[in-house]
Amino acid sequence: MIGEPRKILVVDDEPDLQILMLQRFRQQVRSKHYEFLFAEDGREALSIISETPDISLVLSDINMPGMDGLTMLTEIQSLKCNCLKTVMVSAYGDLDNIRTAMNRGAYDFVTKPIDFTDLQTTIEKTIREVERIEKTLDMEKKFEAMSTDLDMAGRIQQQILKKEFPAFPNDERLDIYAQMIAAKHVGGDFYDFFKVGDDKLAFFIGDVAGKGMPAAIYMAVCDTMLKSIGSEVLDPAQCLSKVNQMLIPVSDIATFVTVFYGVLDLSDGSFSYCNGGHNLPFIQKNDGTVSELNDVGGLLLGKFGFAQYESETITLEPGDTVFTFTDGITEAEDEEQDQYEEERLSQFLIKTAGKPVTSVVKSVFLDVLKFAGPHEQSDDITAMAVRYDGKGEA
Repeated sequence: MIGEPRKILVVDDEPDLQILMLQRFRQQVRSKHYEFLFAEDGREALSIISETPDISLVLSDINMPGMDGLTMLTEIQSLKCNCLKTVMVSAYGDLDNIRTAMNRGAYDFVTKPIDFTDLQTTIEKTIREVERIEKTLDMEKKFEAMSTDLDMAGRIQQQILKKEFPAFPNDERLDIYAQMIAAKHVGGDFYDFFKVGDDKLAFFIGDVAGKGMPAAIYMAVCDTMLKSIGSEVLDPAQCLSKVNQMLIPVSDIATFVTVFYGVLDLSDGSFSYCNGGHNLPFIQKNDGTVSELNDVGGLLLGKFGFAQYESETITLEPGDTVFTFTDGITEAEDEEQDQYEEERLSQFLIKTAGKPVTSVVKSVFLDVLKFAGPHEQSDDITAMAVRYDGKGEA
């Protein structure tokens, strides 16, 4: 409606009123602020309304031949058009009809003989209300579109994240469990894992900057690249280096991702890993101790073409667990804005050593949520635990 005249339908069987309206508001008509339409009774008015859906205001007399103003008002209300307001005109002192009109949904009223200064004020006030409603409806439409985008992004994310566990029920050499609790409709965290041949398990966890549909799409791209390159390149450093170079052309100034990537050899427990700016995982040893993996450096992915990545290899003993996570866990805040932090996580992992990986992840989530209490979750909470159980049936 911006730049277009507001259409006002005047319903009255007196021709003199039509002439007066055009005379009194000729400046607004010339400037295309208002455009007047005319009908002589309620039936004709309803016909015009049906043919002209962008009418903002109906100014109608109550007493007319044919269909009177009150009957017409009832019919207009049945249309349930929030952006169409009705102002009724009644003889001074006709309180019963005025009350009836207001009860039937009239927005306002003016009395005869018409005071055109008062009428202009009433019209302006009514138009402002119509504009307010239009803006509200426009915001609702945008919100609905945004919600649709978020729902779509959520479906994209949920299709990527594996949720069926045990993931490899016939392989006794490992156990794995992962879960994410999104802070909003859609999170920026992701995880994935896959086998390369019979003996190699590749797994990774990441955190995309941003939320919503852009983050979901970028997450899908990252996941696809990591799996595609990882299935061909076993060295974690080479994998992240290649993925970094591939991500840079599709990243904008605010888009990047942190990734921890590891490859576990199930035949002997050797574990090679590389880090791309992500939180370092903890190792839950089978003897109950917990330690952080050595920092091999490595910048986040998708921003710096010169970034270098290095791998390190350690040996896991049967019963050792690699616990990976995102900063939504360690940076979770309580009501005093104190953070959960790595030290608390490390101490809690000591308590859960030896438990099944499903129990470890869920217990950590529960402890984080208890720590945060009623404080609103501001970031995704994601964790993945991979346990090497030693030689067994593949």
